[in-house]
Amino acid sequence: MSEQQSAPEQLAVGKSQGGAGATYKVVLFEFENFQGCKAEISAECKDVTEKGLEKVGSLIVESGPWVGYDRHGFTGEQFVLEKGEYPRWDTWTNSQSSYSLLSLRPLKVDSAEHKLHLFENPKFTGRKMEIVDDDVPSLWGHGFQDRVASVKALNGTWVGYMYPGYRGRQFIFERGDFKHWNDWEAPAPQIQSVRRVRDMQCPLLPAVPALCLPDHGKRCLCSVTIAM
Repeated sequence: MSEQQSAPEQLAVGKSQGGAGATYKVVLFEFENFQGCKAEISAECKDVTEKGLEKVGSLIVESGPWVGYDRHGFTGEQFVLEKGEYPRWDTWTNSQSSYSLLSLRPLKVDSAEHKLHLFENPKFTGRKMEIVDDDVPSLWGHGFQDRVASVKALNGTWVGYMYPGYRGRQFIFERGDFKHWNDWEAPAPQIQSVRRVRDMQCPLLPAVPALCLPDHGKRCLCSVTIAM
């Protein structure tokens, strides 16, 4: 049930379990800057209007991470919501194509290690890019194109962006296989930057340095590698 709230109050100490020992809690406010009615969420919510809110103008993630959607029923454009304060809609998205947030769910982070394979063509064919424990602000900067038509998320949870520098529409990759860009609800096979989604409630392993040694018959220690 929602209640009238003029400013963010001290959030409750208790948290709800979110699976695999994780805890999740987010506070939604109807207006910007944490004004108006509020609703506290600790589990998936298919429709925020069922919590007494006409819309979401700001929010505070006490524990997460979460993924929000601009439509009911976990559909439409996706927004990663990590621990922190979001005083207005453009703090959780910069795609400029949607300012609605109508459903959200906890985002499971199954591992502190991260490994992702990007493929040029559907069904895991064509050129391949492997990313291990690293964030990549530009695929072009590592010798890969912006066409990504299939993805394998082998470890961890990732978010891809349509444009370099973690800008534009977001696409969530939880552990699993994505044979076609329709599987992550993309309008086209375009991804230009990717980063890891961090579990803010447990320590993370240090990232692997983006270092490539000369190949003299030895293993190349890289966080990002390209295969033809």
